Amino acid sequence: MISVKDNYGRTIDYMRISVTDRCNLRCRYCMPEDIPSISHDKILRFEEILKICRCAVSLGVRKFKVTGGEPLVRKECLSFLRELKALPGVEQVTLTTNGVLLASRIPELKAIGIDGINISLDTLDPDTFRQITGFDDFGKVWEGLMAAQESGIRTKVNSVLLQGINDKDFEKLTELAKDYPVDVRFIEIMPIGYGQNYRGYDRNALLSLLVARYPDYHTVTIPRGNGPASYIAIPGFRGCIGFIDAIHGKFCDSCNRIRLTSDGFLKPCLYYGESIDLKTPLRSGASDEQLCGLIREGILEKPACHQFWSPDTEADREQRQMSQIGG
Repeated sequence: MISVKDNYGRTIDYMRISVTDRCNLRCRYCMPEDIPSISHDKILRFEEILKICRCAVSLGVRKFKVTGGEPLVRKECLSFLRELKALPGVEQVTLTTNGVLLASRIPELKAIGIDGINISLDTLDPDTFRQITGFDDFGKVWEGLMAAQESGIRTKVNSVLLQGINDKDFEKLTELAKDYPVDVRFIEIMPIGYGQNYRGYDRNALLSLLVARYPDYHTVTIPRGNGPASYIAIPGFRGCIGFIDAIHGKFCDSCNRIRLTSDGFLKPCLYYGESIDLKTPLRSGASDEQLCGLIREGILEKPACHQFWSPDTEADREQRQMSQIGG
């Protein structure tokens, strides 16, 4: 089986694909305001994305994550997922969604054979949900989450905890993994875009609280996905608790992914400025061999690491670990 390594010896076998920049929520740490969307003619057509994916597979990429914006707002997204899943050499296709449009799509996603669904959900309180997202759609997301886990599709919940906004929901979010067969992952907010305006929590701060409540937890050593999350298991829980720390637990040395933007740029790293234009050569008649060369170039240009570092002093971290979230 072909595999391509970057200049730092990392095998790149995973691609995240943004199929749209549009979203039906306005999360305050992500896209709180209406901003001009990329025009449809500048967005990659699904057949163009599939051509790029075929080239990526020929270079050893076997796993794909489809994201947005919100991918389900784009028409024919499910048809695209079906075609992507059917490409020879593709081992896994998963979906990340905010869940608003998910419930009615579950039967078709199940029929497609989707390998997993990640649902972004930062709170279980409808009022806090409205405060974070700008919409009264908590009920729809909850319906989508319940439908996903009941279907047997592997389901994960992604949560970003923000100090003073939704951190009081930490315990309730954690107990989703107790009541349902879902993994709950807490993602450290990155200091980019609107995220620079908020303070979040790292793995150590959250784990210190979990240890006090569930001292008999154990670390999970078997992989539970393709990404960088580290997991713990708690006796009596049906799912696991995961942590994704892009700053305090920087995982660049094991990063196995590249990213394709909705307007056709290949990004070796989400938090790195350089990207490679695939749309222009694609629409100019580039051959598969030429596209493969550009993708290989992107893999080789993958940086050793992103340039963010912890903004906290050791004293800051100790103070956060000692504080009680939601107090």
